[in-house]
Amino acid sequence: MFVEIDTIRSFLAVADGRTVTEAAELANRTQPAMSRALARLEREAGSELFQRVGRGVVLTPAGHELVPYARSIVEAYDRGVRAVQDMAAPDGGFVPVAFLHTLGTWLVPELVQQFRRERPDVRFDLRQHGDAGLVDDLLSGVVDMAITGDRPTHPQIESIRLLEEPLRLVVPPNHRLAERKSVRLKEAAGETFIALKPGFSLRDVTTTLCAQAGFEPTFGFEGEEVDTIRGLVAAGLGVALLPAPHSGGAPTAPHLQISDVKAVREIGLAWMKDRRLPPASEHFRTHVAAHAREALAARS
Repeated sequence: MFVEIDTIRSFLAVADGRTVTEAAELANRTQPAMSRALARLEREAGSELFQRVGRGVVLTPAGHELVPYARSIVEAYDRGVRAVQDMAAPDGGFVPVAFLHTLGTWLVPELVQQFRRERPDVRFDLRQHGDAGLVDDLLSGVVDMAITGDRPTHPQIESIRLLEEPLRLVVPPNHRLAERKSVRLKEAAGETFIALKPGFSLRDVTTTLCAQAGFEPTFGFEGEEVDTIRGLVAAGLGVALLPAPHSGGAPTAPHLQISDVKAVREIGLAWMKDRRLPPASEHFRTHVAAHAREALAARS
């Protein structure tokens, strides 16, 4: 029996928590037609994929088993369509990229701008995340590659180092170290640190660098955005290890160079090992690997 790709998409939509009615609306079908399509899929699979609970449905064990295979079918189909479209329009194409949100103010815009000078018809889908979200987007096939703050260790993901981004000790304007240009990180022992929440690579880097300097940091405040962390430091609530600001204007708090430890974080590029990239994405991956360090040098 032939199963339409749209039916598989609808199965995944319901598996992800949508109702059958919502899945039908997404597929421009009536609810009865959607129910019949899902029933045909169950007959093809030879097992019930959903069971009714109250007014909704949930996956059966067989449905859970089918989900990763269904996702791989949809991903492969979509990549194939994109590859054919890229062949028909060799100067165009579509590149889905996820990136660490702190790189959205300098590295990613510069790389995209450079790339589109040569290939102006290429379209981008840009997604910002913390590190865990980058891995999820790669594994689910939502993006072709991710620019990360920590190279993923997942066995299905391959990555390379792009550059090392310098970090600074950010202190309040009236802090005892504020007039200095350079400090030893050890001098911040005993300070209250403000950091990103656990799960962000910059939080792990902060802990590691403080350990190298001989102390364990005390975290008083946590956030999800670097600009928020800078604002909390400027308000006098603590200190932080952050990359230099990239937006225009003077920083609201002093950013001091660190002399006793190598205060950097690694920026990497990651993609799925066994997933062939469409031509536009392959070209962008090559471009990023070749030009990321130039973007850092231009900013320094």
